[in-house]
Amino acid sequence: MSKKSLITEHIEITPGVLGGKPCIAGHRIAVAHIAEMYLKMGISIEEIAGKYDLPLASVHAAMTYYYDRREEIDRHTAESRAIVEELKRNSPPSPLQEKLRAIRGE
Repeated sequence: MSKKSLITEHIEITPGVLGGKPCIAGHRIAVAHIAEMYLKMGISIEEIAGKYDLPLASVHAAMTYYYDRREEIDRHTAESRAIVEELKRNSPPSPLQEKLRAIRGE
């Protein structure tokens, strides 16, 4: 079995699921999320697999997929975060936010 077929056995891209981002096959867990937990949060591969009840091979495949496409995935993640921040800045406060501000006297 080739590397490509092993990776695609564990990683899938489905239009309409998480915006078409690569995910663990059969789950709605993005490759970018796995990479962030492992690289930025310091959670081990084993802990990630256990937390989400995933096969270790799927988590390793996600990291392989990430490393093969790191620039693209990081760029999409940064773009998504920028859009969220822009929406936050341009959205009126929610009723809960208004109540919290009133309580704090802001």
